[in-house]
Amino acid sequence: MRRLVITLSVLCLCAVASSAQQAVFDLDPAKTVVQFTLGDVIHTVHGTFKAKSGQVAFDPSTGDASGTFVIDTTTGDTGNHTRDRKMHKEILESEKYPEASFTPTKVTGNVAATGESSVQVQGVFRLHGTDHAMTLNVPLKASGGGLVAKLYFVIPYVDWGLKDPSNFILRVSKQVEVDITAPGRYLPANAQ
Repeated sequence: MRRLVITLSVLCLCAVASSAQQAVFDLDPAKTVVQFTLGDVIHTVHGTFKAKSGQVAFDPSTGDASGTFVIDTTTGDTGNHTRDRKMHKEILESEKYPEASFTPTKVTGNVAATGESSVQVQGVFRLHGTDHAMTLNVPLKASGGGLVAKLYFVIPYVDWGLKDPSNFILRVSKQVEVDITAPGRYLPANAQ
């Protein structure tokens, strides 16, 4: 019995020590801005999505990361109801796939306690029910316990299996550009 108590105590201490080594970024979905741009031959379409949730935890010594950033695909809005209806029904199929997400697996680089820094984040972007490996360069700005992450990436949506909305009159790009500004709370590993 004593051996069991000692073993459980050691495991608990290891778990506490392990969690203390994790840095955590909790984004604020209400303040997060997700914008997208899709070019066509006539004009460029700009739109937005809303963030649903997001947290990234990582060990600064190993780079191992976990968590998920979730975008609500049902909130896609370009300001044109006809275009939005087609986007939701035929392209994103947002009723069937109401979320897009990024799950980090590795963070490389150091997060400055204040001021600007940059990290590289590897992970998996899930869109339309399919996973895609992705590496993002993420500029950061820290101040007063808060952190703002800026993300920019290009999604080759047609190559990823989504329908091309082009027709004989309208020709659109086969890629969509995504810009995200994600503010939130940052708790460094040594502060826990």
